[in-house]
Amino acid sequence: MTQILEKYQKTAAPKIMEEFSISNKMAQPKIAKIVVNMGIGEIKENKEEQEKAASELGDIVGQKPKVTRAKKAIAGFNIREGQVVGLSATLRGRRLYAFLDKLINVTLPRLRDFRGISRTAFDKQGNYTLGLAEHTVFPEIDLGKITRVRGLEITIVTNTKDPKISERLLEELGMPFVKEDN
Repeated sequence: MTQILEKYQKTAAPKIMEEFSISNKMAQPKIAKIVVNMGIGEIKENKEEQEKAASELGDIVGQKPKVTRAKKAIAGFNIREGQVVGLSATLRGRRLYAFLDKLINVTLPRLRDFRGISRTAFDKQGNYTLGLAEHTVFPEIDLGKITRVRGLEITIVTNTKDPKISERLLEELGMPFVKEDN
């Protein structure tokens, strides 16, 4: 069992249920899934680079990513319908908590000039989206073998439907938010 999952079950969930007066155990706030996206628009013509990007994302998340294709043509971006434009991986269960543990304890502290992540990236449903400019901060990536640096978008989807409860949940799990000046 990962450190984050243990922390969630033993301390975070009961504390948040008490704090927000949630009495039903089935309604306790939890992370439903984590979606990791990587745009590969600049290499849309190069099949070899696409496979390399898919391999790197697969190493980061621990499963094979899904290839996403353009739904319609956009002339301004030179995109045709059905063309490969990105990679996506949805993590659930054990992989979700393993990835979250790695993100919080290993990857985010490795970012240059890291002072915490923004508290304003929650949507109305309580989901948190985090963008990383470089995928090289993950320990699975061998810097000697990469040809180009790619960005990642990580969305943490919760079942809370309330940004305040979601923020509190991620805070209890150890997400390093920017310190507020009071």
